[in-house]
Amino acid sequence: MTQPSSTALHTSALTSLPLLARGKVRDNYAVGDDRILMVASDRLSAFDVIMGEPIPGKGELLTQMALFWFDKLGHICPNHLTGDAPESVVSPEEAPQIRGRSMLVKRLQPIPVEAVVRGYLAGSGWKEYQESRSVCGVPLPEGLTNAAKLPEPIYTPAAKAAMGEHDENITFERTVEMIGLDLATRIRDLSIAIYKAAAEIALAKGMIIADTKFEFGLAPDGTLVLMDEVLTPDSSRYWPVEGYAEALAKGENPPSYDKQFVRDWLEQAQVNGKPWDKTAPSPRLPQAVIEKTAAKYREALERLTSA
Repeated sequence: MTQPSSTALHTSALTSLPLLARGKVRDNYAVGDDRILMVASDRLSAFDVIMGEPIPGKGELLTQMALFWFDKLGHICPNHLTGDAPESVVSPEEAPQIRGRSMLVKRLQPIPVEAVVRGYLAGSGWKEYQESRSVCGVPLPEGLTNAAKLPEPIYTPAAKAAMGEHDENITFERTVEMIGLDLATRIRDLSIAIYKAAAEIALAKGMIIADTKFEFGLAPDGTLVLMDEVLTPDSSRYWPVEGYAEALAKGENPPSYDKQFVRDWLEQAQVNGKPWDKTAPSPRLPQAVIEKTAAKYREALERLTSA
């Protein structure tokens, strides 16, 4: 495992390739008509707002974690990696900017559904359960508590929103209306299978994957392909096994390896004497929050890739 560099990259600036889009974290560049160079910056988004301060090394850690999972899960579903070196498509001067934080991937037709799988009751799912004893239209048994493990993982898709907007939770039936029964069913079943396999691997390393989201695309021949990032702390809620039982007993949020640390800080942050309203611009992150978040990402990758 390579050590992340100490210099943070908030926004990449490649001139050798045309920029396709800047997302919350990734900058995507066109490589011909059939490939994309995905550059993971050190930007951090919370509540769908990009923070002004980057988290040093985050993009490299996210990339290494995604590559780890693509390797482990390739037998369940094909992924978008080309196997080519990202440095091979940029100028030599630009190579240091992308080294260790990029993936050269196939250009696919993205499916406008975020495939969310929840194995535990947490976050917005816990809030919804308290009101309706269900999550995104999926009924759940009585008596569950915050952070409780669900009897079986559930599939709770979301419709992908435009940049800066919140993704909208939708029912499985709505995904059928959007993309057809066959594709909606395949995505649901694959997502649950991938989550179960990953949760088992993570648990063996002392980590719980409470929930996660996947993105899929279609290859020109119609093959369904896992794309974008996969099972990173940006797209998943990771909890260390230590401390979980105690938090569960108290009905509290377990310690986490994801952005929850930043979210918790933002929940109590004030702007002009009032609680932040979760719209841009975000409050400035204190250095202590930046360092603690970077350490969490590092620890998650180190635990996952340890022998």
